[in-house]
Amino acid sequence: MFDLPQLIQTVSYAGLFGIVFAESGLLAGFFLPGDSLLITAGLLAKQGSLNLPGVMLAVGAGAIVGDSVGYAIGRKFGPAVFRREDSRLLRPEYVVRTQAFFDRHGPRALILARFVPVLRTVAPTMAGVGQMPYRRFLTYNVLGGLLWALGVPLLGYALGGLIPNLDRYILVLVGIVVVVSFIPVAVELLKARAARA
Repeated sequence: MFDLPQLIQTVSYAGLFGIVFAESGLLAGFFLPGDSLLITAGLLAKQGSLNLPGVMLAVGAGAIVGDSVGYAIGRKFGPAVFRREDSRLLRPEYVVRTQAFFDRHGPRALILARFVPVLRTVAPTMAGVGQMPYRRFLTYNVLGGLLWALGVPLLGYALGGLIPNLDRYILVLVGIVVVVSFIPVAVELLKARAARA
């Protein structure tokens, strides 16, 4: 069985940075532990195996730098990928729609996506594809990255002192975090649908 606490203790802060960087910037988020990594790292900090500020710094740096790389990939390669007229999935008009989306919802989308698996992986790349101005992207990339890097490990740290043997319930806790994270996204989608209607 995959032993996440053992992995984190083995790779330490540099490994936390690398995993979060890959999830955020290299479109590898579908295969990496994400929120469970951060909650477990917070729990290990509570147990004294890691230092909480060190965890937050490694995760925050990985998230911010990774998102910037994802943005750069989307900005450089996205338009060429979407230029093929014969493609069913990657049509040129999708770039126009993506640009319009990030013009309207970019800041909120970047911050909320940070807390939602899969979305946090594709959002920075799509912001690059949509040609969102980098300075604007960076502001909300940093804000979302810091909120995630501080909040989720702190949740693991706090709950580690309240719930005995929390490590047995990591998947349940991550499921709750994911469901709660989807609530603001669902609200925004409903608002957008109502506005169109």
